[in-house]
Amino acid sequence: MTTATAPSHSIVFAPRIQDLLATTGKVFRIDPAKVGVADSRLMAEIVAARPVLSTERSVYKPAAGADIPHDSATRTIRALGQDAMAGIRTPPPPARAMAGPWPYAGTSYLRRWLFSTDPLPVSLLSKRGVTRSDALSRLVDRAVTVWPGSADQDGRTALAGLIHDADDPLERKQAVAMYRRATATLCDGVAALAGNALWLMGPDRDRPEARAGLTAVLWETLRLLPPAWMLYRNGGAAYAGLHPEIRPEDDVALFPLLMHRHRDYWADPLEFRPERWDGVADPERTPGFMPFGFDGARCWAKHLVVPLAERLLTAALDNRLVVHTPQPQAQVPLRSLLSVRFEARVGT
Repeated sequence: MTTATAPSHSIVFAPRIQDLLATTGKVFRIDPAKVGVADSRLMAEIVAARPVLSTERSVYKPAAGADIPHDSATRTIRALGQDAMAGIRTPPPPARAMAGPWPYAGTSYLRRWLFSTDPLPVSLLSKRGVTRSDALSRLVDRAVTVWPGSADQDGRTALAGLIHDADDPLERKQAVAMYRRATATLCDGVAALAGNALWLMGPDRDRPEARAGLTAVLWETLRLLPPAWMLYRNGGAAYAGLHPEIRPEDDVALFPLLMHRHRDYWADPLEFRPERWDGVADPERTPGFMPFGFDGARCWAKHLVVPLAERLLTAALDNRLVVHTPQPQAQVPLRSLLSVRFEARVGT
């Protein structure tokens, strides 16, 4: 199943995602111990049935052998918001850094934009070359725990400040883990969203009206290619009475990707139509739309994602970033973030 942008500009999903997209039911069994859900009402009931467990969150899962305290999580959210808003008010890095394979080039570019002022080795915490190696990651984590930067460090981000100001070794280890997770989650998600939008816009990205409606473009991209395309919940008695298909021992997978493409909620659901968001004051209140989760379980950085993606997309268009892929089809692999893979170069 592909997105109807143009016959020469399509998307090929990984086989397991294609199998999901071919599913006709809103509640279906994935395997003997897992149920998939694409029904808006049932999703809301499942999310409301119990609080999200710390182990079900990507950022706030336990670190250094202990749960992340609530006040520590709150400080991380505030610090990340402060750093992100300060970062997008600064001039973007040189455009040549956006060239290369996306979404990785977009992630590296955004990290450089927002967090390059942090001291070494803090700035290494979120480098892709480091995070891909468990041994390097552990080495950098230890180095930052011992030496988080000098007290008079200029330009340090608020997130890095949380590492420096930690009162004891456990708090510092957890601050290191939170820095790595928060920066990675934000930058990876924003780069995936901006890259997905670049691909879906196709040749229309150079038209003035497309530039004028980037916010609508991003909301429509979140509908067709939501980076957080699946929410996972461990099974339990709280879900068993919500639907006959769900047993107490079943884990539950919620699929915004499927709900966003269902004809019960959307007209022409496979078409990329940013104009469907014209005049919509609050897109998140649209029925059948769950780009950041439901009340009580929403993405902790949702207020940052669209503004940052719009800023990154604007920088890409200002510098005439061009999709440079030999094939007319882009691959979307099976990953936790749903992102189109393509090569890009900066126009001359």
